[in-house]
Amino acid sequence: METTIKLSDLIIILKRFAFLIISVTIIFIGIAIALNNFVLKPVYKAETQILVNQKYEQGDQYLSSQQIDADLQLINTYNVIIKSPVILTKVINNLQLESTPEELTQQISVSSTNNSQVLTIQVEDSSPAKAVEISNEVAQVFESNIPQLMKVDNINILSIAKLDENPTPIKPNKILNMGIAAIVGLLLGIGIAILIETFDTRIKSERDIEEMLELPVIGSVGPIVEDKRMIFSRKERKKMPTQSRRVGGV
Repeated sequence: METTIKLSDLIIILKRFAFLIISVTIIFIGIAIALNNFVLKPVYKAETQILVNQKYEQGDQYLSSQQIDADLQLINTYNVIIKSPVILTKVINNLQLESTPEELTQQISVSSTNNSQVLTIQVEDSSPAKAVEISNEVAQVFESNIPQLMKVDNINILSIAKLDENPTPIKPNKILNMGIAAIVGLLLGIGIAILIETFDTRIKSERDIEEMLELPVIGSVGPIVEDKRMIFSRKERKKMPTQSRRVGGV
């Protein structure tokens, strides 16, 4: 016989196992709080902006599509060069970092908006001061080395990263982690409740009998409650002497 759970049955299950579901949800939220405060390290972000100032001849009043494509390709090339070992190795040596160029690459991201000549260097680190230091150093090393690498001198640092008085970490997102933990705990609690109800073979209602025997219930016997007066009279009769309970005779 195939077992199905209707919406009304699910509501009954949720009510019956409400304590279990709430307990599992609270446990998962507690785990998320512990991870946020004691396990996951805070990560800070710093960003430096670079202006790619492509120069054109004075007679050019309009930018041709070829010039625009050349700028975009140049910016894409700069994105790769900034994260290349040529730049990052010098950054590591200048700052005396204990990391490899491959490890430092994972901390750096370079982005630019469409049709923009501004490159944004973003650095993530567990130390806000070090994130600022690395971000500015990458920009400076790139600016000083690009004339040799590309034979052009069109890079200017637009804005440098600065250390805030009270830096705010971007990771971990404590509220998001707690929300995810609450959802996971809630779903897990509901799943456990449904599993317990599914594998519970005890007969708890007339409906269970109908589903098991596939026969309609035509009647039921209520609980038999013995009259207290009858119970009292039985006790009194047991306490009476044997002779007094005789109806007659010797």
